[in-house]
Amino acid sequence: MKRAERTVSDSKLVPGLEIRSLFPFFTEGPAGCYLDSAATTQKPAVVLDTLRNVLVHHNANVHRGAYRLSAEASELYDQARTKIARMIGAKSERSIVFVRGATEAINLVAHSSEQLFRPGDTILLTLLEHHSNIVPWQLLAKRRGLSVAFTDITDDGQIDLNDFREKLKTLKPKMVAVTQLANSLGTVTPIAELVSLAKASGAQVLVDGAQGVTHLGVNVESLGCDYYVFSGHKVYGPTGIGVLYGRAERLEALEPFQGGGDMISYVSTEGSGWAEVPQRFEAGTPAFPEAIALGAAVDFLARFDRDDILAHEAALVSEAYEMLSEEEGVTLYGPGAHSGKQLAVVSFSIDSVHPHDFATIADTHNIQVRAGNHCAMPTLRRLGVQATVRLSFGLYSCSADLSAVRSAIREARKLFK
Repeated sequence: MKRAERTVSDSKLVPGLEIRSLFPFFTEGPAGCYLDSAATTQKPAVVLDTLRNVLVHHNANVHRGAYRLSAEASELYDQARTKIARMIGAKSERSIVFVRGATEAINLVAHSSEQLFRPGDTILLTLLEHHSNIVPWQLLAKRRGLSVAFTDITDDGQIDLNDFREKLKTLKPKMVAVTQLANSLGTVTPIAELVSLAKASGAQVLVDGAQGVTHLGVNVESLGCDYYVFSGHKVYGPTGIGVLYGRAERLEALEPFQGGGDMISYVSTEGSGWAEVPQRFEAGTPAFPEAIALGAAVDFLARFDRDDILAHEAALVSEAYEMLSEEEGVTLYGPGAHSGKQLAVVSFSIDSVHPHDFATIADTHNIQVRAGNHCAMPTLRRLGVQATVRLSFGLYSCSADLSAVRSAIREARKLFK
C-alpha cells in the first residue's frame, strides 16, 4: 500500500483538474476528455493499489480458512462493509449485502420478494428509470401475474408528482422503484417526497442510487426507503462489486437469491438452513478484493466535501448549458433547459448529426462521450427522441473538457452540413 499512501494524504481534496494527478488514467493511461462517468468512473491510484495489494498480500478466501491469511482478508472484507454502511447512513453493517452491481441488487430483490406478491398486484416505476430498474420487475410481473405501471414525466424530464400521487391512490402498488438521479438526463428527483408518499400509501420502496450516491450522497435511515442499491464502479471503485442496502426486517423476510457455500447454516440430504443476513444473500466466494477496494474508494470520496462536489458539478452543468445553447443546431434535453434540478449529466442532439456519428468524431479528438438511448428507452421515447449525446461529469471533469466538446460539435456540423 506504499504507493497509495504516497498518493493520498489526509488533507481535504477539491474536485477539478488538479486532482487528475491522483488518477493513473490521466497520468499513465490514454487520458483525454473523459465525459462518460455516468457509465463508469475512472479509478484513483489508491483504489487500484488496494486491489493489487489484496491480490498480492491478502489473497485467501474469506470466512473459510482457519489460518492468518484468511483471517486478515476476512477482516478487511468486513471493514469494507462497515465503511459502506457508514457512508450511506445505515444503522448496521448487517443491512449491507455485497452483490455484483446495482443491476444484480434489483434482481435480487425482485426474485427474493416474489412470495410477497399476489396475482393482480402492481409495481409502480417511473419513465425516468434505467432499464435495470424496469426489466427485473417486468420479469417478476410475468412470473407472478402482476402489473407494472409507470409514473409519467413532464416535457422537461421531471417526475409528474400529480400523476405519481394519483397512481399511488388508484393502483395501490405493493412496490415502488424509483431513481434518485436519472442517468439519461441528470434529473434530480424529489426522492424524499417520493419515498414518503409511497410509504404512506403502504408500498415498499426501492431507490436506485447508482448515480445518486456518487453525486448527492444519501442517508438511508433518514430517507426511510426499504432498499437502496448502487454499483461500485460508479463511485470510483472497481467493477464487479455493488451494494444492496435493505432494512433489517425486509432482508429477514426475503428468501435467498442463490444457493451455495457460505449462505447456509447447515446442509443435509433432507434440506438446508440459511445463514443470518447478510450472508444468506452472498452465495459462493465473494468478490472480496473488489469489495475491499470499494472500501478504499469510499475513503477516497470521503476526502471531498459534499458541498464542493455539488458546487463543482452544478457549475459544469451550468457552463455546459450556456455553451451548448449558443451552438447552432444543438437541442438540449432535461430539467436544466427549463431551470429545473439537474446534476452531473447533460444530454443534447445536433441537427443533421446522429449522436453516434458525433461520438465517433469526438473520439478522434480524444473526447469520450456516450451516444444512444443510455439504457433509458422509455425516457427518450417520452421526449420524442431516439438517441442523444450525453456528457457526464466526475470529480476530475473541468471546463477544458467542455471547450473540446464545442470544437468537436463545430467540426461535426461542417462535415454533415
